[in-house]
Amino acid sequence: MKFGIVVFPGSWSQQDFYHVIVNVLKEEACYLWHKEADLQGADCVILPGGFAHGDYLRTGAIARFSPVMKEVARFAKRGGLVLGSCNGFQILTEAGLLAGALLRNDCMHYRCKWVHLRVESQQTPFTSAMTRGQVVRMPISHGEGRYYIDDAALKQLVENDQIVFRYCDEGGELAKEANPNGSLDHIAGVCNARRNVLGLMPHPERAAEAILGSEDGRVMFASILDTFARA
Repeated sequence: MKFGIVVFPGSWSQQDFYHVIVNVLKEEACYLWHKEADLQGADCVILPGGFAHGDYLRTGAIARFSPVMKEVARFAKRGGLVLGSCNGFQILTEAGLLAGALLRNDCMHYRCKWVHLRVESQQTPFTSAMTRGQVVRMPISHGEGRYYIDDAALKQLVENDQIVFRYCDEGGELAKEANPNGSLDHIAGVCNARRNVLGLMPHPERAAEAILGSEDGRVMFASILDTFARA
């Protein structure tokens, strides 16, 4: 399987994804410069974390206009797998590929810490190897991670089972202190209606090796690989 990792000016998590895909999972990966429109035959496109274009105007606002994003949108429309982590999630919402928006953390501080997530849906290519209700541990690193969406759209997300991850405590409870940024309804990750596009604020690529403190992120990659193998 081949992964294409999009790189914008200011991206910095692309090397982490590349390391996990190539050195840990032994799969193929390539970098996709934001000015290029060729996805180089990628089977899954990843938008990594960072500060695309310096996060000027607001997070993801400029990156959405990069030439590569037009092709990412076409790729997603054809059913291609697209994963956005942290800044990548922000870009996906700005580009209209995912519903909602990511606002400034309610504490008004940059948060960099390990968090627990409750798997809310395993009915996606990114969580098929997980179980509903499972608690996983991954790190976050962001200043604008507070997920927001209006009430009508939130109801639609719930009804369509598009909320994929929620912030929780170690026991899976949605405790207030377990929500690191004030996200609405503890939402940490959502998918599109077709389920082939997923965005989440935590970093699965930083939780794919035991030496880093968790291998829970690796299960996401295992889900992607299993989906591709069965296609």
